[in-house]
Order: sequence, then structure tokens, then C-alpha cells
Amino acid sequence: MITRMSELFLRTLRDDPADAEVPSHKLLIRAGYVRPVGPGLYSWLPLGLRVLRKIEAIVRDEMAHIGGQEILFPALLPRAPYEATSRWTEYGPNLFRLQDRRRNDYLLAPTHEEMFALTVKGEYSSYKDFPVILYQIQNKYRDEARPRAGILRGREFLMKDSYSFDVDDDGLKNAYHAHREAYQKIFARLELDYVIVSAVSGAMGGSASEEFLAESEVGEDTFVRCLESGYAANVEAVVTQVPPPLPIEGQPDAVVHETPDTPTIATLVDWANGADLPQFDRPVTAADTLKNVLLKTREPGGEWELLAVGVPGDREVDEKRLGAALDPAEYVLLGDADFAKNPFLVKGYVGPKALLDNGVRYLVDPRVVDGTAWITGADAPNRHVVGLVAGRDFTADGTIEAAEIRDGDPSPDGAGPLVSARGIEIGHIFQLGRKYTDAFTVDVLGEDGKPVRLTMGSYGIGVSRLVAVIAEQQHDGLGLRWPASVAPFDVHLVIANKDAEARAGATELAAALDRLGFDVLLDDRTSSPGVKFKDAELLGMPWVVVVGRGWANGVVELRNRFSGETSEVSVDSAATDIAAALG
Repeated sequence: MITRMSELFLRTLRDDPADAEVPSHKLLIRAGYVRPVGPGLYSWLPLGLRVLRKIEAIVRDEMAHIGGQEILFPALLPRAPYEATSRWTEYGPNLFRLQDRRRNDYLLAPTHEEMFALTVKGEYSSYKDFPVILYQIQNKYRDEARPRAGILRGREFLMKDSYSFDVDDDGLKNAYHAHREAYQKIFARLELDYVIVSAVSGAMGGSASEEFLAESEVGEDTFVRCLESGYAANVEAVVTQVPPPLPIEGQPDAVVHETPDTPTIATLVDWANGADLPQFDRPVTAADTLKNVLLKTREPGGEWELLAVGVPGDREVDEKRLGAALDPAEYVLLGDADFAKNPFLVKGYVGPKALLDNGVRYLVDPRVVDGTAWITGADAPNRHVVGLVAGRDFTADGTIEAAEIRDGDPSPDGAGPLVSARGIEIGHIFQLGRKYTDAFTVDVLGEDGKPVRLTMGSYGIGVSRLVAVIAEQQHDGLGLRWPASVAPFDVHLVIANKDAEARAGATELAAALDRLGFDVLLDDRTSSPGVKFKDAELLGMPWVVVVGRGWANGVVELRNRFSGETSEVSVDSAATDIAAALG
């Protein structure tokens, strides 16, 4: 197929959009692939839609290879199925909720587990019908509080979500691994650099969960890995290596000290190092202190309750880890009004005693094991307790994985230190188990004639997000550089010669490439060569053919957009030579 740029619905921009922060956002708009229509909402223009459709085709191809069957649900769904699984409330403010003219509640679906489970329940009744894999590629909706980074984080996005249904856990594991391998093939065909990491399931539920993260400095997900063992995990899924407990017997009694003007960890450490504390024969550090962070949490549909989280003072609370640990409950940090309502909480000096005495749920970092001694608040202004021993002077209600993970922390598998990196989530696979089939009693008749509860897997790929992810990983200072598998066109043929014979020859070359099965973008505009070259670099086709001054000498120029290498090919054999270069 030949597409003439003089007829193509396209306008490129020379300047970056004022609100664009990441390269993909800037380039996709400047190159005319997408256009914003509102916060987190984008229109796909012809070039962008071609890339999107090619990614869809790759996904469909690999899903077909593992036996996936495509269906399509509405994006607008009734409340009742999501009420049955509690996700009507669990999704919180991220869910688009609306009513029809009769005041019936609906939602714009962020994901479709409920509908897949109900559909299978309605259609199949025997173990002989399984295993089955169903999937769809469809728009999803999430009311992002701060939509940003273009199509990397929008309110409407295209997603492939597939679901496996099996009569036993072995079948689920087989489907999970089949999807895992299919995803690896998909991302390899897209030429993405990515890593597979352990993850948490969140509101999806289920047990085993892995994310596919495309490595990128602009990624919103932080992951860690151990270079010695290959262990990799999203920070939310990292399990702290718990130190062994220490002996309690023989440890000195805890002592309360006057600590004037020490509401922060830094001021407390300064005081301790000037107080000549007998418990320490070394400098006191923030790691010797126990910081208690005060929150209030609320389960979906429930009431707010106080919660305290204790972490070593040298670590901050990671809000992603905290949110994952508390999910599906929401949380907020206590404000001044909350402290005023609870006078036993002395801001800056809160300790375990007041928390436990007043029934405040108290969860601590896994490093706070029995026998560890701490400097922490004494529940009175300007007072701290030194040598408060876990398991003797206080016993927490449990542990929580909320403290930040840092480079150099030991890997959970014990193989070596962790190093961190940034990534963009491009896929997520879950072994859901029976959360949704339990909610809707999805039973079939088993081989022994008894009811069998089906087990599910859920597997998502952010299809529209992949366009931006590829742009993030495949661009340079001149513009986009699409892999051949998803490029809008195979060849960008630039007419950089006003000579009538050269223009006619370029048109004939385009036709020859078309006959050989290549999609050709023919820049037949009357613009200057400089404008055409800049657009070719910005648009990012993998190969650029220039019919320019060399035409008079019987050659055309072939440029590789990735390597920047150029070569000359004879006009007489140009089509076959170019075809050979393109493979």
C-alpha cells in the first residue's frame, strides 16, 4: 500500500507541548500520532492508530497460539456484579460511577473479572468444557486523580485482558505459565527491554502475581533485583529479611529521659549522642530509634480507625508499600485535628505504651524483633525512652511491610544485595484462584458427578500504553524510531528533488515496493527537503529512502533510522536492493 503525505491526515509540530514532561508524550503529539481532548483523554490519529492496530495484531497472534478465544464485553456495566465482589467500594475514587435516567447505578469498567466469571457460568456446565481461555481487547476506564505522561497514564486506555478457567489448580498453573510465555514472545516481537518481577495482587485478589515492567527512567514503578540470583520484585512485593531475635534476659531496664526540643529523628539522634547513654559504646544512629507514624484507615464501607506503624528511624514509610499492605483499606496520615481529638497522642513523642494502652492497633517493621532495644517516644512532650525492648516492654499487634526498600538491602532469597530501578508496567498476570467463582458460585459437574468450583487466572496487557512505552525506549534527539514490527509504514520514501523525472521515478519506486508487499509512506509534498527530512526523522519509520540529487547519477539513498547508517543503491535495482535490506 502507498500512502501519500500530501493526502495523509497529519500535521507535525516543531515545539513540544507545554504540559508534556516525558519523551513519549512530547514526540507522539509532535509527530501527529495522538491529540489530547481532555485530561487523560486522547484521540488516535491515522499514524498512531496504525501502530496501535499492529500491536493488537501481535497480541492476538500470540493469544491464538495458546488457545485464547476473543470476545467483547460492554465498557458500561451494571453495579450488581461489582457489588457482589465488593469492588464497587474497594476501587474507591478510581472508579467511574454513573446513573441512568432511572437512577440505576452503572460503572465504566476498569477490569472485567466479574463479567467473565458470569459468562462462563451461564454457558458451561461440565468439566468436559474445560480448560478454556477467553480474552478481549477493549477500552478501560480509571478516574486517575492526576492523569499525566500522555497515554502512559490516562483515564481511558486500551487493554487486553484474558481469563483462564480450569477445574483444578494444576490447570490454573498451566494456563498461567502459558500466558507468561506468550507475554515474553509478545514483548520480544515489540523489541522491548523488560523485566519480570514478583508483584502484589491488590484489589484483583488471588495468589501468585507477576508484573512485566519495561525499564525506563520515567517509570512510576520502582522494582529491585539481586544481580547474584536474578531475584526481581516490585517494591510492594519485597518481603523483608527478618533478623533472628535477640536474648532479652540481662538487658538493662528502659529509662525515660528529658529530651528538650527533639520532635524529629535528627534532633533525637543529636541529643542521644550528647547524653552519654550507658547502653551505647558507639555513636547512636537513626537506625537505633523507633519512629511511629500515625494514620487512620477505613475498610470499604467501614468507619475510620486509628493505626500506628513503627519503623526504624533511618527509614521512611514507602506509601506504595503501605498502600499495598493495607489494601483494600484506604488511609490518611493524622492531621492536627486528629491529634487534638486524641490527646494521648503527643505529636513527635508517640511511643508504644500509649498506643497499646489506648487500643490503637500497632504494626511494626519486621526488623523490630524480640530482644531489639529502641529509643522511642515516651508519650509526653520532650521525653523519650531509651532501651525499650521489643517482647519485654511492648508487644506489637503484628508486622507490616511499609518501610522503604533501599539499594544494598539484603535480597529476600539471601543471595546478595538489592539494587533498584524504574519501570513502566506493561503486563500483569495473576493466579486469581476462586475469589470470583466463589462470589458467583461458578460450579460445573465434575467427572465424579459432583459439583466442582472453577478456578481462574487473570492476565492483562496495556495495549495503548505499549505505544508510549516503545516510544520511550526507541527514540533519539531527532524523533521516534519504531521497530519494524509496529512501524506505521515499512518505508518512508522522501522526494527531495523537484525534477519531474526524479518525482516520476520516485513514484515508480514506491509502486515497485508496494508490489513487493511493503507499506510505503511517500512524501510527495512540495515542502523543502529540510522540512521533509525533519519530518522523516520525527515520524520514525525504520527505513528512509531519499530520491534526491543522486538521482541524476543513477542512485538513491537508503537510511537506517536506528543505526543512522546510509548507503546508496542503484536506481535500476533499487526496489529489490531495498527489499533485501529490509529483510
